[in-house]
Amino acid sequence: MTPFKGAFTALITPMKDNGDIDFDGLKQLVQFQLENGIDGLVPIGTTGETPSLDESEEEALLKTVIKEAARRVPVIAGTGSNSTRHAVLYTKRAKDLGADAALVVTPYYNKPNDDGLLRHFEAVAETGIPIIVYNIASRTGRNIPTPLMEKLAQIPNITGVKEASGDINQMGDVINAVKRPRGGAFTVFSGDDALTLPLLALGGDGVISVISNLLPAKTAALVKAFNAGDTETAREIHYELLPFIKAAFIETNPVPIKRALALAGLPSGPVRLPLGRMSEANEKTLRGAVKALGFDIA
Repeated sequence: MTPFKGAFTALITPMKDNGDIDFDGLKQLVQFQLENGIDGLVPIGTTGETPSLDESEEEALLKTVIKEAARRVPVIAGTGSNSTRHAVLYTKRAKDLGADAALVVTPYYNKPNDDGLLRHFEAVAETGIPIIVYNIASRTGRNIPTPLMEKLAQIPNITGVKEASGDINQMGDVINAVKRPRGGAFTVFSGDDALTLPLLALGGDGVISVISNLLPAKTAALVKAFNAGDTETAREIHYELLPFIKAAFIETNPVPIKRALALAGLPSGPVRLPLGRMSEANEKTLRGAVKALGFDIA
């Protein structure tokens, strides 16, 4: 299987004021991403508010994104659950609908031991679609250490990891212990926008990005510049984006990025409870960061 590479957008789910999904807005966002050179799309993940979506909404969202993308870029569907049975069902659904891969988060709340994690990912991988493991201990309560990642990488159809541990040392260890021995045939994505450039420097493959919802061209340009050997341009873009990256995570994702999209005039809408509106102080910071990017906002 060809490893996935580049800048992929963890898509928000745009919503109407009444809380219904804005499917016309979703189509507009997908076209915005494609027109601005993004390398791939990741719908129905954390940034897409899947904990507060029902199964029929998730299916409709995935169908819409796959149809709009029209095979121009890969679509990696979020299919994780803390129930192995549900994760298998969601992953089969993604495969049947035409997704190119599935992003499967470490089971949350259960805090599974190593044996449970191995068997969970074995069951999901048996669906036959490429699996990207999503390691984000801050949301799941369970980190996947590198020795365990080495074992997961031996499972057929496990083709990569979205590393959102926030630990650049761990990211480097995964690249050194898993990706390099396989001749690069294992994708290591950054799950943290601020660590995209450091990850690339260590030999990683790109980013599953939150800020690219608003800035797909710049996010893709950073990765492309680095891969072309233009590290100075990549570094310049990194520092240009850094203030907005900090603002985009000033509160729980996706609250700030959805607000930033709204400020920039793109489809977004409210977040669903239990997520709430930003504080006035944090919104002021976010507004300043969006304005600094050149967007004309009130």
